[in-house]
Amino acid sequence: MPSRRIRITIATLLVASLTFVILDLRGGDGPLSSARAAASAVLGVVQEGVNVVVSPFSGARDSFSTWRDQASQIAELEEENAKLSEELSATLSDRARARALDELLRVSSAGRYRITPAEVISVGPAQDFAWTVGIDAGSLDGIEKDMTVINGDGLVGRVLKVNPTTSTVVLMVDVSSAVGGRVATTEEIGIVSGTGRQDAMEFQLLDPLAELVIGDALVTFGSRGGRPYAPGIPIGDVVDITGSAGQLARVATVRPFVDVSQLSVVGVIIRPPRDDPRDSVLPPRGEDAEGENNDDGDAQANADAGDEATVDDGVDSPDANSADTEAEGADVANGNEN
Repeated sequence: MPSRRIRITIATLLVASLTFVILDLRGGDGPLSSARAAASAVLGVVQEGVNVVVSPFSGARDSFSTWRDQASQIAELEEENAKLSEELSATLSDRARARALDELLRVSSAGRYRITPAEVISVGPAQDFAWTVGIDAGSLDGIEKDMTVINGDGLVGRVLKVNPTTSTVVLMVDVSSAVGGRVATTEEIGIVSGTGRQDAMEFQLLDPLAELVIGDALVTFGSRGGRPYAPGIPIGDVVDITGSAGQLARVATVRPFVDVSQLSVVGVIIRPPRDDPRDSVLPPRGEDAEGENNDDGDAQANADAGDEATVDDGVDSPDANSADTEAEGADVANGNEN
């Protein structure tokens, strides 16, 4: 039990505490005002010092948290951007294939070629040929060796080797390639040879005195039975002539219509037309004409493709019979391909 002195001390302290509390609650300039103001000033200085010391660490913590949130947002945006880029690339690729197919159908419709569409799946040399590509169509799709291969711009090459689901195509620009060609404006025939360059071929007329000028367009003369080259397929146009009329060494440089470095959708001619299309497959001159043909190509191609399916291969055409004499000259060029 506490002693009497302790009890008196505790009671005195309680009374003093209550007195100070009552005086402080009354406010004003009481005896505690000065002490309270002094204590506030001291505590304010101490608080400012603490803030100065602690604020860099607090700011660093906030900055780290903000940086982490921003890094996460950046990663999410980059991932979303990558997905959008892939979708855009796929859309552009699909549009490019659709345009290529439309152009292919336009050519097959104009020349009345029965074709099997295919897509280029590989590029590289094969056997003794430097310029070859692989396509995703083979014997199961009706493809056979020495069939003509075209795209929406004209002649691509011929089938070199056939597998069940794939085939190898030797391109017309290969140095070993040669095809009988005909000048669209004069009907003169000659031999178009590959040079190993993708942007140039050589053309030599069978008649050294025949007329030939820069800008003349060339089409295939055609092989017997349409193999290895069907008739009327655009080859290219004359951009340069070396030598003059009458010289046996007169050679023309031909720029191919087909850019072999950008092949995608191609068509293999599984049945040539009954009649030589002559110059009807040549690309129209001028951008306006090209735009009109692109708009109408798909619908017209589908209609003509259905008509072509009903053609009887056993029917001989008058044009084919009348062209036997000229065919002998063209087979001199195409014979190397058989």
